[in-house]
Amino acid sequence: MTTRPPTLSGDAHDRRLPGINHVALHGGSEADIDGIVGEATDHGWSSLYADRYPRAGGPDHYAAYLENEAGFKVEVVAAS
Repeated sequence: MTTRPPTLSGDAHDRRLPGINHVALHGGSEADIDGIVGEATDHGWSSLYADRYPRAGGPDHYAAYLENEAGFKVEVVAAS
C-alpha cells in the first residue's frame, strides 16, 4: 500500500498547494495563437485576461492565458 501525505494530494485543485498550476508552452506564430484562442472554448478552456489579450504579459509578449474547469492554467506563447 502506498500512501501520500495530504500536502501532495487532495480532492480539488488549489493553485496555492504544491504541484503544477501553470504551464507555459510555445504555440507557434501569432496567427497560431489566435487560432488556439478561437477554438479554446470548444475544448473546455476559457480565456483569462481577455480584455488584455494578446499582450497580458507585457508589450513584447504575445500569449494566450487559458484555464479549464479544474482550475489548471496554460500560457501559450508565440515565437518571437
